[in-house]
Amino acid sequence: MKVIICGAGQVGWQIARHLSRENNDVTVIDNNPVLVNRATDTLDVQGITGFASYPDVLARAGANDADMVIAATQSDEVNMVVCQVAHSVFNIPRKIARLRAQSYLTVIYSDLYRRDHMPIDVVISPEKEVADAALLRLRAPAAFDVEMFLDGEAQLLGIALDEDCPVVNTPLRQLSELFSTLRAVVVGVRREGSLFVPTAKDQLFVNDQIYITVHSQDVERAMEIFGKSTRKKERVVVVGGGNVGLAVAKTLENDLTRVRAKVIEKNIDIAEQAASELERTIVLNGDGLSRELLSEANIDRADAFLAVTDDDKTNLLAAVRAKQAGCPLAICLINDPSLVPMMGPLNIDAYINPRAQTVSSILKHIRHGSVTDVYSIGEAEAEVIEASVLSTSSIAGKQIRDIEFPEGSLVGAVRKGDKIVRPVAGTRLDEGDTVLMFSLTKDVAAIEQLLQVSVDFF
Repeated sequence: MKVIICGAGQVGWQIARHLSRENNDVTVIDNNPVLVNRATDTLDVQGITGFASYPDVLARAGANDADMVIAATQSDEVNMVVCQVAHSVFNIPRKIARLRAQSYLTVIYSDLYRRDHMPIDVVISPEKEVADAALLRLRAPAAFDVEMFLDGEAQLLGIALDEDCPVVNTPLRQLSELFSTLRAVVVGVRREGSLFVPTAKDQLFVNDQIYITVHSQDVERAMEIFGKSTRKKERVVVVGGGNVGLAVAKTLENDLTRVRAKVIEKNIDIAEQAASELERTIVLNGDGLSRELLSEANIDRADAFLAVTDDDKTNLLAAVRAKQAGCPLAICLINDPSLVPMMGPLNIDAYINPRAQTVSSILKHIRHGSVTDVYSIGEAEAEVIEASVLSTSSIAGKQIRDIEFPEGSLVGAVRKGDKIVRPVAGTRLDEGDTVLMFSLTKDVAAIEQLLQVSVDFF
């Protein structure tokens, strides 16, 4: 597949990294030569320096025979024009654009993106993705990573194991026997910085970070088995009243569990706008780093704290202040991956990576075969892939034990009709089933190959 990626920032670079590893023909465009050089020096991609919306620049990038263009520059308007030019001048079949401004995303204006208007096939909204991720973290507070699959019936949970975990030093095979009715599978383990797919003989140790796939109805039980509290969150303090914070607060207002939220926003205009759009949420104007303001927000009585400003360091320090004041759960938004190792020493419970959320959203729309959803793990270390089993794919009609899955992959859940089952070696994958798989990045291409249909299907 020939792909043009417009924008060589963090998102563009990560997408280029994924696609180039899978032997796609990738060209990156950016008007910053430093970013272009970084991409071409570190990845197997071609680079063009120039303005991505210019037809001659797209032509130099090979737009005449490209299969897809991904517009991920810092400007919504440039991304929109890129897609228009890609359609009108070069007839590129697939066009994906990242749009931040909420005005472009309002449902009543969705007709704008028809092919005869602004021809964008897929619109990705980073703020919406981040807000959704923040809400998932709040609903599974003891997990450092959460994502929904299979129409919300299954979840991926990232759990850090500590001394309180009752099942450490226990082989996974024995866990399956002890909790035979638990619809959960340990699909990945990060130990001493290295991520691997465990076997039935492997044990779990203190300080391991594990990834499990679990039926949504079994989340609470699974968390308890791994030594984590599932205490309900009734009071939440949010620092940052912009698009992300506002979206989170609105959702919490409409939550049937009646969560009470307070929002702290430094910018008076943004604070007033948030206050006008929220009905039951208290909005405080001031610095989220202020001890006095946090005290006014009753941080010592809050069940959870969420920092989602556009400044990473503010988010980190505000989370530290919240923990020091006695808040049991602190979550912050971090754009810079180099800051993530500070989470542990600073006692911050979880973080949200906007880049990873956006990358995952884009990947689900560019995967081959029958892939319906994708979630990127860590620094492009692994992916969780949801896919349908089609009649002529090589896995249809076979038991899991008879399928030559790559060593770095594991089936985490299977949906058969309206039931989610925990997969075992004898589970047969039939046409119409949906599989949820965890795969190290190096094995994703092999997984896609297994999921593809034969030419007979067409």
